[in-house]
Amino acid sequence: MAFLMKSMLSNQVKNLGLGGGGEESKEESTPSDPAAAAGMTREEYEEYQKQMVEEKMERDAAFAHKKAERACLRVHLREKYRLPKSELDENQIQMAGDDVGLPEDLQKMVAEDQVEEEDKDSILGQLQNVQNMDMDAIKEKAQATFTEMKQAAEQKCSVM
Repeated sequence: MAFLMKSMLSNQVKNLGLGGGGEESKEESTPSDPAAAAGMTREEYEEYQKQMVEEKMERDAAFAHKKAERACLRVHLREKYRLPKSELDENQIQMAGDDVGLPEDLQKMVAEDQVEEEDKDSILGQLQNVQNMDMDAIKEKAQATFTEMKQAAEQKCSVM
């Protein structure tokens, strides 16, 4: 009876994780083969790994292409506003390899901006701006400038 009690108590103590007897070692329940761990055959696992690598390469290529499109947009904006060029953007465009351009949405926006700027630069655009100007303020400014020039000339010239 003592033997039965000892074996029952020692099993309960081992389950609690307190050690109790420690001579027995647990076998690893996880197999060393990753295919067996995933529940696949070796061929299925190799095919799965190939698919994972291909998908990663596709994602990386798409990401590089998006980065190159953004870099192209930045280059376009730098040219438009006459800002200094960035070597990082040029490198990203070259790394993408194929012809990288602005996405269609951005091309439409750029085209609209160019049309607006052309309208402002045209004669009709300037005439519309003339209508919006405050002529009294322009006259006052011109008269003030003329009087300043006249005073400066009188100070420098002894004949006047």
